Amino acid sequence: MKTYLFDFDGTLVDSMPSFIRACLSVLDDHNIKYKDDIIKTITPLGFAGTARHYISLGVDMPEETIVAEFKKRMLDDYLYKIPSKNNVLETLKQLKKDGACLNVLTASPHDTLDPCLKRIGLYDLFTNVWSCDDFHTSKADPNIYIMAAEKIGVPVGEILFLDDNIDADKTAKSAGMKVCGVYDDSSRNYVEPIKAVADYYIYDFAELSDIKF
Repeated sequence: MKTYLFDFDGTLVDSMPSFIRACLSVLDDHNIKYKDDIIKTITPLGFAGTARHYISLGVDMPEETIVAEFKKRMLDDYLYKIPSKNNVLETLKQLKKDGACLNVLTASPHDTLDPCLKRIGLYDLFTNVWSCDDFHTSKADPNIYIMAAEKIGVPVGEILFLDDNIDADKTAKSAGMKVCGVYDDSSRNYVEPIKAVADYYIYDFAELSDIKF
């Protein structure tokens, strides 16, 4: 049985424009300057980790308030607008039919994650749908991938992890997982670096069925 562990934002769903807009608007509202690659940095951190990073940049708000702002600014898009990426639904249905074990691990909280997956018809295809909040750490921590493998009940080296973020791909690889990079417009400048790290790379989910691991 093949076992997959999928990222959510930018991998399963076309949500990165909403995610980026909401996250950067908090910094913009506080006139905080940030590096061009900040999205690469914060995407694996989860809302709490991003809030702590923002505080280190000078945002004068409690962590809980920043997290609440993220959720408020994103929620409408996740509830009603964000679509799955091309060929995701069809491919996952076929993998499930073929007996694969499908799982999600994302930095997004369940508040946005669960209703979005349910609306677009993906939620019931997964054996586990995890937010980093469930592990009390982030995707920047190699241990989260090991803990996920233990919960699935499969050796970490037999799981294929899919993510559009280079830092998450690097960390999952360091934890011993097989890694498949996923193209997203938000990470288009990192295609070649991700390919250098990952075992596989796909531009469209239709290509996933051809990957043998």
